[in-house]
Amino acid sequence: MMFEQQMRIDMRKKEEKRSSSSSSPKGTTSNIEEDRLEIVDLSGMSLDSLPNPSLNLATICKLDLSNNNLQSIPESLAARLLHVVVFDIHSNQLKKLPNSIGCLSKLKVLNVSGNLLRFLPKTIENCRLLEELNANFNQLTMLPDNIGFELTNLKKISVNSNKLVFLPHSLTYLTLLRILDARLNNLRCLPDDLENLINLEVLNVSQNFQYLQSLPYSIGLLISLVVLDVSYNKITTLPDSMGCLKKLQKLKVEGNPLISPPVEVVEQNLQAIKEYLIAKMNAGHRSPAHKKKSWLGKLVKYGTFNSRLSGSREEREGFIMPEYRSIDSLASPRYMGMFSPRRLFSPRTYFMTR
Repeated sequence: MMFEQQMRIDMRKKEEKRSSSSSSPKGTTSNIEEDRLEIVDLSGMSLDSLPNPSLNLATICKLDLSNNNLQSIPESLAARLLHVVVFDIHSNQLKKLPNSIGCLSKLKVLNVSGNLLRFLPKTIENCRLLEELNANFNQLTMLPDNIGFELTNLKKISVNSNKLVFLPHSLTYLTLLRILDARLNNLRCLPDDLENLINLEVLNVSQNFQYLQSLPYSIGLLISLVVLDVSYNKITTLPDSMGCLKKLQKLKVEGNPLISPPVEVVEQNLQAIKEYLIAKMNAGHRSPAHKKKSWLGKLVKYGTFNSRLSGSREEREGFIMPEYRSIDSLASPRYMGMFSPRRLFSPRTYFMTR
């Protein structure tokens, strides 16, 4: 059967394209281009390869090649997807992506999960409009070093179920990032400068098992963090700074050999954990022999942590989760406002009291 006859092409135009066309004068060049864009669905067709089609690839805004048996994507095909915004090739047998994927200058969503990829091509850094990257269930051992420097529009990164040993430091420059899912890898550590991820809401680094043994202190500066999952690792101590995660609503720490906080505190609720960590932090900073040479020491010097947690009695009690399970609660440390990257690097007088 001819390739063109195999294709199931959804000729429906994107709703947003149609609405924008109706609100603009007809006959303009931009409207003509928008009207020609198509959604091509070739998913679940047991395709082993993609012969060169006569279809004009430049008219495709979404291409779905998922759930096939593809072992490669032709370089020539990717190079001609000039207007593709969504490229879905999950659940195939791909061992590598074409270098020409860097030509997808309008790409916003890339789904390559469920393949056999060991690395992502460096040229992916040219997809500068990319907002969502899904590379779950592959064999990735590393991500491109400069991915965070170049793909500054990324809002979601899902790389769970791979073989990653570390996350590149450049990820800390993704100030728009909201979700980072790196569970089920071989992570030894997390990048130090997490405070730059000012919009990060969900961080999941669970199930790195014996590899992940500690968390960086900067995790306490994730000012937008709502969900944190560090379960099933080898973490013995939670950083004191985590007591100041103002927006944190869900914390999962089960499956770790925790010493600090002790089990009796963890079994209570999230608020109890925060109170323990802040008390420990303040006690440590009052000790003459205890000096921090990091950013944390600078904050302590100006009294950032010299306070008690506020909130009603109900807020302090929170919700008790038995059997060392997930901990859900709300917390609002009074001085969380001081934990801002902008204030962190401001002149010393910024923290001075009148």
